[in-house]
Amino acid sequence: MARWRWLLPGLVLLVWLGSSGPLSALGGQLTGLQENDTAAFLPDSAESTRVAELSAQFSPVQAIPAVLLWEGDGPLDAQATAAIAERAAEAARVAEDAGALAAPPSPPIPSQDGEAVQVVLPLDPELGDEIVTVVGDLREAIAVTGTESFVTGPGGIFADFANGFAGIDGLLLLAAFGVVLLILLVVYRSPILPFLVIGTAGLALTAGNAVAYLLADNGVITVNGQSQGIASILVVGAATDYGLLLVARFREELRREQSKYAAMATALRRSWEPIVASGATVVLGVLCLLLSDLASNRGLGPISAVSVTLSVVAALTFLPAALVLLGRAAFWPFRPRYGVEPPAGRGWQRVAGAVGRRPRRVLALSTLALVAAAVFAPSYDASGITFSDAIQGESDGVAGQEALARHFDAGTGSPTVVVTPAETWPAVADAAAGSDGVATVAPFTGGPPGGQPVVVDGLVRLDVVLDVPADSTEAIEVVQGLRAELDAADPAALVGGDTASNLDAQETAARDLRVIVPTVLAVITVVLALLLRALVAPLLLMATVVLSVAATVGVAALLFDGVFGFPGSDPTILLIAFVFLVALGIDYNIFLMTRAREESARHGTRDGVLRALAVTGGVITSAGLVLAATFGALSVLPLLFLVQLAFLVGFGVLLDTFVVRSLVVPSAVALLGDRTWWPGRLARRPADPEPERELEPV
Repeated sequence: MARWRWLLPGLVLLVWLGSSGPLSALGGQLTGLQENDTAAFLPDSAESTRVAELSAQFSPVQAIPAVLLWEGDGPLDAQATAAIAERAAEAARVAEDAGALAAPPSPPIPSQDGEAVQVVLPLDPELGDEIVTVVGDLREAIAVTGTESFVTGPGGIFADFANGFAGIDGLLLLAAFGVVLLILLVVYRSPILPFLVIGTAGLALTAGNAVAYLLADNGVITVNGQSQGIASILVVGAATDYGLLLVARFREELRREQSKYAAMATALRRSWEPIVASGATVVLGVLCLLLSDLASNRGLGPISAVSVTLSVVAALTFLPAALVLLGRAAFWPFRPRYGVEPPAGRGWQRVAGAVGRRPRRVLALSTLALVAAAVFAPSYDASGITFSDAIQGESDGVAGQEALARHFDAGTGSPTVVVTPAETWPAVADAAAGSDGVATVAPFTGGPPGGQPVVVDGLVRLDVVLDVPADSTEAIEVVQGLRAELDAADPAALVGGDTASNLDAQETAARDLRVIVPTVLAVITVVLALLLRALVAPLLLMATVVLSVAATVGVAALLFDGVFGFPGSDPTILLIAFVFLVALGIDYNIFLMTRAREESARHGTRDGVLRALAVTGGVITSAGLVLAATFGALSVLPLLFLVQLAFLVGFGVLLDTFVVRSLVVPSAVALLGDRTWWPGRLARRPADPEPERELEPV
């Protein structure tokens, strides 16, 4: 019978490897389902959403305007003007041939100073990510000698923004897997084991993308580039972390068991509970995003939950099967030998000894350092960033918007839309014209300017051009003031458009932060209480993680403004970072505390937590480095919110790994003793007969 023990692991490997091809083909289509338009994610109750529905009745053609702009060093002569008209016609032909032209373009509109000309080209809003290719072709088609040409406005800036996600399937994953592989090679000094762990993460990612595609294709969730990128990084980091925990326990058991099958049986019996519990905290934490009013956040929740679930499944099926077939050879050239313990008294044994000697001092100093950083958390600027601010590096759309503002009313091409009752539209128009930041106000006539306004179902549409760029923080402030002015003129008047959509997205994200943060804390506290069968330990762990998150935000507040010079941040970034930091930070505490409970049953709580720290220190630190590095890979994409998320989660994970889990929690548990497990009680049992590692004297 023993000779057939390889059969089950072999079948598990065949199932995973055999299904990877079809799953990869399915998941590869996920990028094509992305929706990166802010308005697509707003709730139906948002004012800009209602305006979009009402304003559609005034014009049968819906479009996203791309502004073609030519700027000269001085006044443009007749030859340049003729060339611009020719290039504008060619641009319209390019858009039409691509099936992207929603309506005829405007005629060339010269600026008052004669130094620039613009043409508004309405593009089909259903283009999706194809707008990147279309706008790229337009930029090549409109070049005119002696002028700077731009494709800007909502169409141009949105194309640049969407282009930032182009590296999700290539550059991002290459960076993530590359840095993970490098860390694992350094940690294990083995040419075999790192590829087993990486393979586990890759299979989990493949399966996760396939399931996410099926959900998105059937309309269950909405996917954008942000959620796909974050979920991809999460599955790589989580699968690697869970794999590291299993590998560490397997290597430990190989020194105690001569049979690799018996070693794996014990490793799985001791590891599955913390791995499943850790996965459950992350899954339940990210599922709290379903409470969000933004569809982008709601989509991120299920995608992340599916990814983490499959990471757990892969770590408990594929990786054990591969390890048990290879046995000690997986660790070559440093194979663990039966009956030979590694040298004691070094590394994490010394850290545990130091914590055990002076727990009060360690707790006081480490907590004080965290509090000192957390003091700056309230100064974190989460008032919001715009599309143009979100794009890092060169952007033709952003540069064009700046050029447009030099020669035209800056909001040209992307007017704010007001829908108001017909009987009060003159008063509403007057109030809008008198609002700060408004350049012009004109009723929609359906024909040449100056005609009678079109009335639909007793409503009139007003197009309000701002004197600041429509995609700017200043424009959002103008729209806030405009809404206040129009409420006084007629409370039934509604304000929408691209700028209003950005404003509504920021306000919705702020609401989500207030609702989801306490929900996440409550849910994970309950999970910890069930896992540890205690109340004191979960409350202690949650308090330390919250303090760690606050310290991370405080450090980010100082660096984002004073060092990196970021224009601000967004409530959504803060929300996602909080959810991930709490869920992932609790992961490492679960790894520590489940082992601490196991050791405490044999040695008492004080010695048990110190032994747990000594035994798990290496693997948890390696896992923290891997997770921080994988989230750091988000910074390779030229989008500000991903760069900020990479720092928040990466730094927060390292802070939690090296300070909270290594110093704060062990010292606090050592001081609390058996009270840590209240109201539960530890079931004492004798120590195992095999040799125990000795800590430094305490």
